[in-house]
Amino acid sequence: MLKIYNTLAREKQLFVPIVPGKVSMYVCGMTVYDYCHLGHARVMVVFDMVNRWLRSTGYEVSYVRNITDIDDKIIARANENGETITALTHRFIEAMNEDAAQLGVQRPDIEPRATDYIGEMITMISTLIDKAHAYAADNGDVYYSVSSFSHYGKLSGKSLEDLRAGERVEVGVHKRDPMDFVLWKAAKPGEPSWDSPWGAGRPGWHIECSAMGEHHLGDHFDIHGGGQDLQFPHHENEIAQSEGAHDCSFVNYWMHNGFIRVDDEKMSKSLGNFFTIREVLEKYDAEVVRFFILRAQYRSPLNYSDQHLNDAKQALTRLYTALRGLEVPLVEIDWQQPYAARFKQALDDDFNTPEAFAVLFDLASETNRGEALASAGLLKALAGQLGLLQRHPDDFLKGDGEAGIAVEEIERLIEERLLARKHKNFSEADRIRTVLAGQGVILEDTAQGTTWRRQ
Repeated sequence: MLKIYNTLAREKQLFVPIVPGKVSMYVCGMTVYDYCHLGHARVMVVFDMVNRWLRSTGYEVSYVRNITDIDDKIIARANENGETITALTHRFIEAMNEDAAQLGVQRPDIEPRATDYIGEMITMISTLIDKAHAYAADNGDVYYSVSSFSHYGKLSGKSLEDLRAGERVEVGVHKRDPMDFVLWKAAKPGEPSWDSPWGAGRPGWHIECSAMGEHHLGDHFDIHGGGQDLQFPHHENEIAQSEGAHDCSFVNYWMHNGFIRVDDEKMSKSLGNFFTIREVLEKYDAEVVRFFILRAQYRSPLNYSDQHLNDAKQALTRLYTALRGLEVPLVEIDWQQPYAARFKQALDDDFNTPEAFAVLFDLASETNRGEALASAGLLKALAGQLGLLQRHPDDFLKGDGEAGIAVEEIERLIEERLLARKHKNFSEADRIRTVLAGQGVILEDTAQGTTWRRQ
């Protein structure tokens, strides 16, 4: 039985969906004003893994991941670039989808864009005002009154008293309480706006997800996910909005993936220590990056460095090497089989991918010992549950498209080496091996001929 660490409960809990056999899952997506960085990649890959596993174990999943296509950063970047907001967001949505596809991330069932749901946001804000959870200020802004919601802080474990004591929130002359947050922003000159009962303006960030989640999954759904940095205030504010509007529980299981860190600091655009997915994929195969992300348990911090990516590449190379040269059969997984049972037990334990990978490496070792086809088939099938090992081994091991010596040149030199060996010119053959080794190409002479892979 699947157990999920529920941030709200601060413990692992048995997963029991609201509707038997069906799962409703909402994940906070990207604000599209720049290229996605590795922190975004972790969100996409982790919840892709969750989605795959839920479906694999028989659930019918409705997976929603939103796109924020209007906010202060988007407006500022469009102005800096001298382009329209529509042109900017369209460009970076396309880039996001390209990056996600490279990483083997399957598209969510629904990808709502905030600007398509302004009407739903206005309706929810009106409901919150009617229920005295929100108020319209005289400057045209609308604020949520956090003191009206007695459960505020239950997700993050923060009390209003503690928050006020360590207050770093802008008070603002129009707020009744410094902790109140904006639901609707009055229009400023030159900014995009929509008509509303409170005048022209645009939605605040937090209301977007409450409105889109309700529209697609209902007032109450199973799983809400996102990065750890969203736990407070974004997800806390979502709870206040949605439960204040509907007087019922909003989400049963809250999941948060850990940060990617660089030099013990969270990777983020605001700190300027981020690496875009595109920058990393210039140096590393996309499957290596996916492997690197999934090798760690999703809630733990993940330290980024070239060394860690190189380690991931070597580990993935071991798995592909075990499959090389085999006609690997398609296998329907028997979950009672010992290796498969261990793998399932790992992923059912709050998606414990480190233990799941341990099973894969045990299977690779067994394949190398000669239990080839049966164990190789199971290795590929189980890895497929994580979106890995589905290429021909040579496609990965030869690294076509990677930086360095071209495949055609490698194969030309190998032919020259074979010819030198045929004429017993072993010094020339050794020289060519050395040249290739200097380019990071490893030759392996077998009874079937010479194979090669990148180091």
